[in-house]
Amino acid sequence: MSDIKIKIPNYAKYIIDKLSENGYEAYVVGGCVRDSLIGKTPNDWDITTSALPQQVKKIFTKTIDTGLKHGTVTILVDKEPIEVTTYRIDGEYEDNRRPRTVEFTRNLIEDLKRRDFTINAMAYNDKDGLIDAFNGLEDLKKRVIKCVGKPWERFNEDALRMLRAIRFSAQLGYDIDDETNNAIKECSALIQNVSMERIQIELSKTLISQEPGKFMKIYECELMEYILPEFITCIGNSQNHPYHSYDIHEHLIKSVEAIKPDRALRWTMLLHDIGKPETKTTDEEGIDHFYGHIELSAMMASNILKRLKFDNKTINKVVRLIKVHDYRINNSPKTIRKAIKKIGDDLFLDYLSVQRADIMAQNINKMDSRLQMLDSIRNQYDEIKALSQCVSIKELKVNGKDLIENGIKEGKQIGYILNELLDVVIIDPDKNQKETLLQIANDIVKTRSKDL
Repeated sequence: MSDIKIKIPNYAKYIIDKLSENGYEAYVVGGCVRDSLIGKTPNDWDITTSALPQQVKKIFTKTIDTGLKHGTVTILVDKEPIEVTTYRIDGEYEDNRRPRTVEFTRNLIEDLKRRDFTINAMAYNDKDGLIDAFNGLEDLKKRVIKCVGKPWERFNEDALRMLRAIRFSAQLGYDIDDETNNAIKECSALIQNVSMERIQIELSKTLISQEPGKFMKIYECELMEYILPEFITCIGNSQNHPYHSYDIHEHLIKSVEAIKPDRALRWTMLLHDIGKPETKTTDEEGIDHFYGHIELSAMMASNILKRLKFDNKTINKVVRLIKVHDYRINNSPKTIRKAIKKIGDDLFLDYLSVQRADIMAQNINKMDSRLQMLDSIRNQYDEIKALSQCVSIKELKVNGKDLIENGIKEGKQIGYILNELLDVVIIDPDKNQKETLLQIANDIVKTRSKDL
């Protein structure tokens, strides 16, 4: 297939040429070839070669021993790191995740055989053109995700490939080949052998993809019970309420689709109503209610994210947003300043994004006026920030040191007074002046000494 041309960056071409000059084969391989063929700019470029790791290290001076056991050496060219891996044949896999041994080979096709999907099993260099032994180019044209060889074997080798198939389907907008899809169902229990950290990465990539709705393939392929069993009770669970048009799971997925592709925000939308099934009640008129679902959803989300080994910063952000996702405010400046204090200035714009996504996944007939209100709130927020109006303790014109110098005792009362002063300037921003605030602080001490 020498008529196909891929533009290889100079630093990668340099490595291929240098290996070739020394009598070895070398090709760019995998995702960079796939992305180049569909017009996407690759995130990184990987090279596969017939040279053994020690032979690669002799040719290049700046190398890092990334994974010599598996044949990988990282080469630095103009400060660009690029992984170079020797052709290999994987031995028997253990724990459905990694090969116990690898055997180096001088046969490129044997190396391509071990790869997961046909669209990732292509290699290229300028001399030989595209090497496509498994019809990956045809599958790119068909827009299909298909395993190399027998899918049951590929998934038994590495169970994470089942989630990778779904992730690529979501990222590229492709369908999963029927045989591959059926094999995922048959092998679904194997996902239990994969670490939660690896699972979380694939789930997150699926959620921030161009088609996050394909997250439901996890349920359709019978993986959900092992990964996110809490979500199953949402599926097909109706919401008979004037503000809702969709079942709980449909609402959750549509809200994910309605927010920008940010990891924390998309997980927030996926989990913001996860507690609804347990709190569902139906009144005498047949209207469904979900009293207490916010608190339960926040608690469940925290447990889920911890189980998936998320970092504490992300968990904290998602839980905070879920706790306020249904907090409604009007567009008066005073109310907005109060809301900023309650929600946190660091999260306020994300809170508005969450509310917008939530509304856009509800009853379309009740959407316009609520979205207009959010637009108005955003405009008022921008004005508050432009005027540098105080919405947090750190923006007060006095601090704890000022209060102490003014004769107020240290300790618990300092924090109490600062919070009282913040409430004052939120109601009247013009009072955020040092002398004014110190006078108010003295009045608080005089009139509320019992509270202090």
